[in-house]
Amino acid sequence: MSNMDQLSIFISRILRHRPQDVNIELDEHGWANVEELLAGINAAGWTIDRQMLEEIVRTDKKQRYSFGGEGTLIRANQGHSIPVDVELAQQEPPEYLYHGTADRYMDSILRQGLLPMSRLYVHLSQDLETARKVGRRHGRPVVLKVHSGDMHRAGVLFYRSENGVWLTKKVDAEYFEPLDVEGTED
Repeated sequence: MSNMDQLSIFISRILRHRPQDVNIELDEHGWANVEELLAGINAAGWTIDRQMLEEIVRTDKKQRYSFGGEGTLIRANQGHSIPVDVELAQQEPPEYLYHGTADRYMDSILRQGLLPMSRLYVHLSQDLETARKVGRRHGRPVVLKVHSGDMHRAGVLFYRSENGVWLTKKVDAEYFEPLDVEGTED
C-alpha cells in the first residue's frame, strides 16, 4: 500500500470518526477547515501539503471526500460514526440495491435486519460487484439484494451521497434476500 493510500485512510478516519486525533473540530455538517486539517496531520507525524490533499481527493477510488467553501473546507461524503448532517437530499432509490457483508454476520442480520452499527446509516450500492467487493473485505462474502423500491413505497427514507452510495437508517429482514457470491439467489 502506498504512502498516499495510507494517508487517505488516515484522513478518512479523522473526517469520519476521530477529528480529535489531529486536534480539529468538524462543524455540524462534517466540514473541517483545510488548513487546520493539514496542520493537524503534519503535527501527527505525517507529511502533507495542499497539493497532496487535492491529489488524494481527486484520485480516491471511493470518492470519499468533497471540498466546499471554495476549497477552504473538506469533509467525508458519508460513513461517519460521529453525529453530523452531511446535508443529504432524500431520493427515490432504484427498485433494488445491494449490501455486501461477511457470512459470519448473517445469523444476526437475519434476526435484526441490516443496522448501521457504528455508522449513522446502512450503506447500499447500486451494483452487485461493489457489494461483492465490500463483502470480501469482511470475510467470506455474502451479498444481500435489498428491495429498496418496496421500502421506499412503505415510507422508508433513502439518501444518495455525492459518491453514489445509497444510505438508509435500517433495512428490515423482510426487505432483503441473500445472494450467493455469483449473484444468484440461494
